[in-house]
Amino acid sequence: MALTGRAALLAALGSIPVGILEPGWTGILAVNGPLALACACDYALAAPVRRLVLSRSGDTSTRLGETADVTLTITNPSRRLLRAQLRDAWPPSSWQPGTETEASRHRLTVPPGERRRVTTRLRPTRRGDRQADRVTIRSYGPLGLFSRQGAHKLPWSVRVLPPFTSRKHLPSKLARLRELDGRTSVLTRGEGTEFDSLREYVPGDDTRSIDWRATARQSAVAVRTWRPERDRHILLVLDTGRTSAGRVGDAPRLDASMDAALLLAALASRAGDRVALLAYDRRVRALVQGRSAGDVLPGLVNAMAPLEPELVETDARGLTAAALRTAPRRSLIVLLTTLDAAPVEQGLLPVLPQLAQRHTLLVASVADPYIARMAEARGNAEAVYEAAAAAQAQSERQRTAEQLRRHGVTVVDATPEDLAPALADAYLSLKAAGRL
Repeated sequence: MALTGRAALLAALGSIPVGILEPGWTGILAVNGPLALACACDYALAAPVRRLVLSRSGDTSTRLGETADVTLTITNPSRRLLRAQLRDAWPPSSWQPGTETEASRHRLTVPPGERRRVTTRLRPTRRGDRQADRVTIRSYGPLGLFSRQGAHKLPWSVRVLPPFTSRKHLPSKLARLRELDGRTSVLTRGEGTEFDSLREYVPGDDTRSIDWRATARQSAVAVRTWRPERDRHILLVLDTGRTSAGRVGDAPRLDASMDAALLLAALASRAGDRVALLAYDRRVRALVQGRSAGDVLPGLVNAMAPLEPELVETDARGLTAAALRTAPRRSLIVLLTTLDAAPVEQGLLPVLPQLAQRHTLLVASVADPYIARMAEARGNAEAVYEAAAAAQAQSERQRTAEQLRRHGVTVVDATPEDLAPALADAYLSLKAAGRL
């Protein structure tokens, strides 16, 4: 039972202190008989909260930055009219800052034996699973003097998926893939590609593609056309160790790596290749394999949603062993990790031969655009020192990248906005060269 603001005002006007009810607490009891009777009646006529029947429905997933609507259905089985305020509690990251009060609180009136629905609109600010807390209801009497209050536990979960902002690059990458695949007038030739068909020679064609036997059987010069090999295996490896927690702009490096991995997965599945995902730091955090082309992208998005960087040093040997178990046959392994000197030289380089001997290896890393801006700074002593520090950091990354390239590794180092298209271009270049 709760005393409302209206009742407190009336009690102050029509009541006097009468003594100590408990040690240290002075109570105010109404001496105004009609007021006391009105309060008692108001409380008695308030609909009971615990007898209400609640259920949930609505969205169970949404992309980061988008909204999710969760509907509460409130059934009033009592004989009293329900006049209530309702609070649907969720974690703070379920809303944009400053919008929680408006989004989570509702006023409703439910006649006896009827039901009403209210909708809570979530707009999460972080990936992962958002679990509903309790639903608190305050039921008022017809005079608004007293209220009943209670809470209901009503479980519901909304999974917040990665936003996949690099999807905008997919049409242009698919157009280039169609060119490589021989679906347009541009046909490519590369070592290890599959023979497609014969056509008549036109000026500008690679003379190495001329089929002399076919030319001898007809009056025109015939050339072979080629298409990239299909059904290749690609393993995306996300390093979820401490280096992935470093923030670049408003998001950790892991989010940019996920976005790039999703674009590559969408492109590779359209190209007819098989895509798998491994997330690892000191143990396997996520594993997706054996999915069809239509199911691979939803599977990856769902597996990436709850991933968070772990503040531990990545076990490079364990990562290598897990990658080799996941990719038993020759594959393209795309490792999304850091190019910082210490983790690469002490962790990755010693185990690199094990991967490079059996697989084609591509390392992709998120570069900080602030470093590039620092390198261009001038004007005062502080700016010059910052530029020198930035130049040194860039030089170390380039030296680390060169060490990897000497082992036959393809390296992609780009800012968060450019990493996804750069990684897709590297994949297409490897495919065009027949290196998959």
